[in-house]
Amino acid sequence: MSIIHKYEARASSINSLICIGLDSDYDRLPVQFHDEEHPQFAFNKWIIEQTHSYASAYKPNMAFYESRGTQGMQELKLTMDYIQANHPEIFTICDAKRGDIGSSNNGYVTSVFDWYGFDAITLHPYLGREALMPFLGREDKGCIILCRTSNPGSSEFQDRRTKKGKRMWQVVAENVAEEWNENGNCMLVAGATYPEDLEIIRKTVGEMTLLVPGVGAQGGDVNKVTRVGLNNEGLGLIISASRSIIFAESPSQAAQELRDAVNNY
Repeated sequence: MSIIHKYEARASSINSLICIGLDSDYDRLPVQFHDEEHPQFAFNKWIIEQTHSYASAYKPNMAFYESRGTQGMQELKLTMDYIQANHPEIFTICDAKRGDIGSSNNGYVTSVFDWYGFDAITLHPYLGREALMPFLGREDKGCIILCRTSNPGSSEFQDRRTKKGKRMWQVVAENVAEEWNENGNCMLVAGATYPEDLEIIRKTVGEMTLLVPGVGAQGGDVNKVTRVGLNNEGLGLIISASRSIIFAESPSQAAQELRDAVNNY
């Protein structure tokens, strides 16, 4: 079973396409967690306990842990160990946006896949397929390539047109779908804030799974995303929300409401 099938099995079993971003900014943690020995882990554990019934995936962003040095990295490791021990069926994504020359990527592969134990990682395509081969060659792990990102400034480069008139994100989508996905372990990032582009990406890549950030705090429209983004199996989307869930008054209710908003479509 491919790693993407793990996600699909989880999504189907709980009828949810929701990914919860564990963007556990230390400065925003509720005050009761600050007295814990491992405050980020304690907060993450609480979030997982609140939301696992609705979560097909969890996605920690490395920046919130790396910024705290060895303490933060330890807390991320504790979080991953907890998920693997208690909810091994839930898909895990390392939101790190890595991408370097091949020899450097070997180190990232060992760290992210083998030490932390993530199922997938977000990656930059800018250095090309050859540089990312240490990731792409791991048939047991997922490679989520940045394509059309959700941030307002993404158009600066992603909307630039080639001599053939295609925008850069279209070229990325085509290359990943047609040339990079030999092991069936590739996915793409396609932001919820650009649903018209998401629709083009879906038509370009067929059944490929798309990680869709930008709902919730960034204002992406869940109905539009679902309408244009689902594949023929009624899957193919990992709809990610972070702050709007983990810092909600009731994370459980926020996760359920997002799950229901998707399913209502």
